[in-house]
Amino acid sequence: MKLKKFLALSMAAVMTLGVVGCGSNGNDAKKPDNKTEDDKTGTEAKTPESDESGGTDGLVGYTDIVLGETGTDITATIKVLTNRTDLLESDAEHPYQEYIDGFNELYPNITVDVEGITDYANETLLRLQGGDWGDIMMIPEVDKADLSTYFMSYGDLDSMKTQVNYLNNQIYENQVYGIPYMAGANGGIVYNKAVFEAAGITELPKTPDAFLEVLQKIKDYNSDIIPLYTNYAAKWTMGGQWDAAIGGSATGDSTYMNQKLLHTSNPFSDPGDGTHAYNVYKVLYDAVSNGLTEEDYSTTDWEGSKGMINNGQIACMVLGSWAVPQMQAAGENADDIAYMPFPITVNGKQYSSAGPDYCFGICTDTDDTQKQASLLFVKYMTEKSGMSYNEGGLPIAASDTAMPDFYGAFADVEFVVDDPAVAGEEDTLNALNTNSELMVNQGGDDKVMSIVENASTGAKSFDDIMNEWNQLWTDA
Repeated sequence: MKLKKFLALSMAAVMTLGVVGCGSNGNDAKKPDNKTEDDKTGTEAKTPESDESGGTDGLVGYTDIVLGETGTDITATIKVLTNRTDLLESDAEHPYQEYIDGFNELYPNITVDVEGITDYANETLLRLQGGDWGDIMMIPEVDKADLSTYFMSYGDLDSMKTQVNYLNNQIYENQVYGIPYMAGANGGIVYNKAVFEAAGITELPKTPDAFLEVLQKIKDYNSDIIPLYTNYAAKWTMGGQWDAAIGGSATGDSTYMNQKLLHTSNPFSDPGDGTHAYNVYKVLYDAVSNGLTEEDYSTTDWEGSKGMINNGQIACMVLGSWAVPQMQAAGENADDIAYMPFPITVNGKQYSSAGPDYCFGICTDTDDTQKQASLLFVKYMTEKSGMSYNEGGLPIAASDTAMPDFYGAFADVEFVVDDPAVAGEEDTLNALNTNSELMVNQGGDDKVMSIVENASTGAKSFDDIMNEWNQLWTDA
């Protein structure tokens, strides 16, 4: 198994990892239900046609589950690993316990234990390899070919997409191994409407040049306001957020990220029309070099930035739409926080990448009772909890149409969902990322942080950086 994040781990740590396994430390654990191929209807099990890719015979599959009717006789304890540590705080607007309480109204005999992990991307890879991690986890970056080693299949894609949206991330050989806990617009911009209006900005920018003009206008209006906050010091706010804009948002092409990029030489070159990755990253370089970001990027504060944008000290930040509710809840000016697409226009039209966040995966090495309880929880979280909506996300359940009000700026914007890789190339992009060390759209924070560093000092021009990336990518 090729684990993208393991490059920084010591050999000693790797050698101590145990065999693959999962469970709840003997607590007769059962897993929450999010997405599965094995569906249940009523309390009588329906056997899936195939379990070759991680499915399990004897379960009511995801698509057949009727919440509140299926599995009501189950007694179990299931363990869930989550990246959303903020939702485990009692002062969260919608704490995780709220969702568990709703689930327990239907399934009072299924206990759900949730563990939050701060360094989720790295620690879960160690936990996954070491085994005994629990029953449900948000699937970390593992090769697609290895999904069935660790996670059960919810079913084939054609069946699952009748009930669940945004299934494009955790698929292998037409089997679905992960169901997103939420989806959203990626690589857009959270902004303070009151600041924009006070600075005389009456129309949202649609091109990189227009966006830089907006930032300059804000600085000219009030030099105490930070036009664009990089959140450099947090690291994950760099690669994970800026990379997200280089696909559908910058190209309007659903095949670009997973099918075309991996066959493209020099993908960081300037296409000359204000689109593609070059012009996404150039916005960051130019904003920093022109003094339109915080004075000292090394001292940025992620938690503090939430209140700062809420009270108008920051004008905008490049983040996914998931961040909007957090910024709204960080002060008394929730109505001032809005969201806009990344300022790139392709042939006269704006697009916005949209897709899943982390996905619920159910441990394949556990008994059927645990699997069934987990399926029930995942389906509840998808269809009944309202979690995606509450966290500023797009509908996960195919039957749901509710969208948060802050998507108002997207009325004429087309959402682009990345198509999965073609058969036989599911892990080619992963290999290119590992060999080039650029980790495009896979947490490549260092490369985007280098843009901020060089723009601040002038050590390298933007084109020098892009030429280096092109060489690394094309060599790989």
